[in-house]
Amino acid sequence: MVSVRARARQTWSVTTDQLALISADPRVMHGQAVIAGTRVPVSVILDCLAAGMAADEIIAEYPAVTVAGVRAAAAYGAALAREELLPLPQSR
Repeated sequence: MVSVRARARQTWSVTTDQLALISADPRVMHGQAVIAGTRVPVSVILDCLAAGMAADEIIAEYPAVTVAGVRAAAAYGAALAREELLPLPQSR
């Protein structure tokens, strides 16, 4: 069994297949990144994950989203976090 830490090291970038599940079109949700073929923003999926929801709970709430879509949203968010930093409070 592969540990979570080892799996995280193996999946450090967004795959082409995952990128295919994310789209951005100025005519859909004002150009926000969404799960392709839906109007569900990636940010909503990330908010759900941050709130502790499991993939199956997210899918129950947003039936147009798949497990692969949830994983693609997480990978997309992780890629953005590697590229851009938000201002964080200074640690003491």
